Amino acid sequence: MRFNTLPIFLAFFLMGLADAMGPNSDAVKEAYNLSNFMASLLPFVVFIAFAIFSVPGGLLAARIGKKRLLLLGLGLNAAALVLPSIYQPPFPILLGCIFALGIGTTFLQVAGNPIMRDVSEEGKYGSNLALAQGIKGVGMTASTWIVTAIVTIAVFSGMGFRAAFPLFCGLMILAFVTVTFLKIEETKAEVPPSIGSSLSLLKEPIFMMAVLGIFLYVGAEVSMGRFLKPTLMGFGLNENAANTYGPTLFFLMLTVGRLLGSPILKIMTPRTCFRLSALLGVIGAGIIMLGASKAITIVGVVAAGFGFANIWPMLFSITVEERPERANELSGLMCMAISGGAIVQLIMSHLIDSGMSYSLAFVVPGLCFAYLLMLSLKGSKKTAAA
Repeated sequence: MRFNTLPIFLAFFLMGLADAMGPNSDAVKEAYNLSNFMASLLPFVVFIAFAIFSVPGGLLAARIGKKRLLLLGLGLNAAALVLPSIYQPPFPILLGCIFALGIGTTFLQVAGNPIMRDVSEEGKYGSNLALAQGIKGVGMTASTWIVTAIVTIAVFSGMGFRAAFPLFCGLMILAFVTVTFLKIEETKAEVPPSIGSSLSLLKEPIFMMAVLGIFLYVGAEVSMGRFLKPTLMGFGLNENAANTYGPTLFFLMLTVGRLLGSPILKIMTPRTCFRLSALLGVIGAGIIMLGASKAITIVGVVAAGFGFANIWPMLFSITVEERPERANELSGLMCMAISGGAIVQLIMSHLIDSGMSYSLAFVVPGLCFAYLLMLSLKGSKKTAAA
């Protein structure tokens, strides 16, 4: 592993920490006395930022460079966390801060995925990206644990849902400093891209289907992180146990699966791995949806975690390798699809507020993965060989 990949891996870890907004929604819901729908606005504004700023972020990366965009994202994230670290703002102001965090995280994703190609040795991009996603998964797992555990520390005990914000802010600043001193030879397009040229890629079925796949995948993953805890609490588990066996276990299995993804892809074709992952995701969501018991639901959590693990790195790396010279544009489009994390979990929230049980509402991520399974079966020969 090259030394210059380490700051990029740190940036991926921080992308995972940003996913604390999903599991943290329940704490915000209690602090502001919100409905499920209103609490879901917290992750919603993060992911809607991806919809608005991903494509412009890809164009900006092509003009100022991926490293500078990465620094801009880290700087925005640190700034967005300052105010809620100091006091508990009114809910609209908190949403504004989280929206700014979403913009910064968008830039991290847009720059981080293709810049990994620039810092990787020849032929190591796919495995490094899988590892980076594994490290992002570590951040996701850590976020669910930190949000719960840090309030037990005396100095943070009175801060409630804001307790982890000062720590996250400090880590953003640390990453900013390490990336600043990083030297990178970036690949650049001969002709500066435009919004039109970026969106024109969606006319090609392989890219359109991949973007929709990312949209549904992220939506399913966010829905898992958001609703596993209250689902398990419905079986009688206390808050800490529900958090441990729900989102924390899910993100842990996600992380383990991603860390295993790199060696697995050395002995298995991407298409086969994609098919098995999508099938396992459907099975996991289906088990949770049945809601037979807490033990069976936990089995579904484990299955879903492994099934969800390698969808993103497989779809992203395969798609970018189709047109590496247009990596910035493709990265912008793929990251734009992360907005699925806003739409899908909002649909699931509405179903629950309308009276559907938490367990049965997992039909939503189940349908998302049914599409991914179909997509894996329809993959092009070129994609399968990538």
